[in-house]
Amino acid sequence: LFFALLLFAFLIFSKFVVSSLKIEVLIMIEDLEMVIDMAAEQMEAAINHLEKELSHLRAGKASPRMLDSVMVDYYGTMTPLAQTASITTPDAKTIVVQPWEKGMIPKIEKAILTSNLGFNPDNNGEIIRIFIPPLTEERRRGLQKDVSKEGEQAKISIRSARKDANDHIKKLQKDGLPEDMEKDGYDRVQKLTDDFNKRVDEMVDKKNKEIITV
Repeated sequence: LFFALLLFAFLIFSKFVVSSLKIEVLIMIEDLEMVIDMAAEQMEAAINHLEKELSHLRAGKASPRMLDSVMVDYYGTMTPLAQTASITTPDAKTIVVQPWEKGMIPKIEKAILTSNLGFNPDNNGEIIRIFIPPLTEERRRGLQKDVSKEGEQAKISIRSARKDANDHIKKLQKDGLPEDMEKDGYDRVQKLTDDFNKRVDEMVDKKNKEIITV
């Protein structure tokens, strides 16, 4: 009877240990998914930042996004230009700014002049026109260097996100994450890295084509 009770107790204890291990593994799997999701978010943030920076590099073709960085003094509050006027491009060389309030024209014109974008707005009292001058060959080469620099910076951010994720995975492995899941985690992070780097290359190539062809 004693041995029977001992065996019963051992079986109960074994089931408890196994259940506890399963719970720990499940928690680690959730942690692994969180690590990968965070890596993807950080890499996506690098892409969004690159998109924003490339939009500020004037490729010679008119675009409303060229004025994204312009802030206007709107009744004492510095406000994005797009929130004080409509911005359109009637042709490839012209940006038209139509203030929602006619009295804002002088402030908008001043904001554009002081924005360090190199634009000379033309104010006719109703709207503001900005004529985009053609790019010189020297300016094109300079822009291409800037594009490459922004692309490399995005890749640095992506590599940093990969390193952070791999460091977290390594820590999970030390805490008991199964080896096959650890390898799978590394592979998924590398797949993310490759995919996001490819997106960076595509964005850089597209911007360089704009600079060359316009």
